[in-house]
Amino acid sequence: MERTYLRGVGVFPFASEQELIDYVERRPGILVAVNAEKIIHADDELRGLINRNIGYCDGAGAVKGLRKKGHGDVSKIAGCELWLKIIERMYRERTFYLVGGRQEVIDQTVEKLRSQFDGIRIVGYRNGYIADDEQCEALLDDIARKSPDVVFVAMGSPRQEHLMERMQQRHKAIYQGLGGSFDVYTGHVERAPKWWIDHNMEFAYRLIKEPRRIKRQIHLVKYAYWLAFNKL
Repeated sequence: MERTYLRGVGVFPFASEQELIDYVERRPGILVAVNAEKIIHADDELRGLINRNIGYCDGAGAVKGLRKKGHGDVSKIAGCELWLKIIERMYRERTFYLVGGRQEVIDQTVEKLRSQFDGIRIVGYRNGYIADDEQCEALLDDIARKSPDVVFVAMGSPRQEHLMERMQQRHKAIYQGLGGSFDVYTGHVERAPKWWIDHNMEFAYRLIKEPRRIKRQIHLVKYAYWLAFNKL
């Protein structure tokens, strides 16, 4: 499978979560969620970061862009669901390492995972507050020593992707950046109800809940223009 480019951002046209998981099992790498907002704001550094790794459609805008380019069966793959599908598929054979969130959140995340997936092997975890390079090096050393098969990093983009690239230089594995997914998983943050998600209106629900997001989402008008006039 080859990536397709939307304004220079390379995205793989996966038709399903399972197709993506099959791909990354054969070719371990860093999974990077791509949506319209990232495509709009991508500079050379962000484009390079995504294009070195495995970009996938995490938003309806990216899906519509790929469909415009001939990938009729491409699917939206929500990163906050994908990581749990990866665990469900692999937890009996693979090991895991988690980074991110407040200490309370990461503790609750690990506890809930161990309850939900009996026998899951979480070989290490820590919160996402890495104060200095010394702490970062200690984390990299720990990952290299424990050699997990899958690493989840929930710290926000692009910080989490830059950190995962440093991790990958020390230890090859499947990596996925999760943003605020640990907060959603543990109930600290509410996700949009199913109807809003199914109708690609999650962005609108979040805007209603957080009106200050209008400053970010107003840029989606530009993306709609690119879509309408085949400028992607």
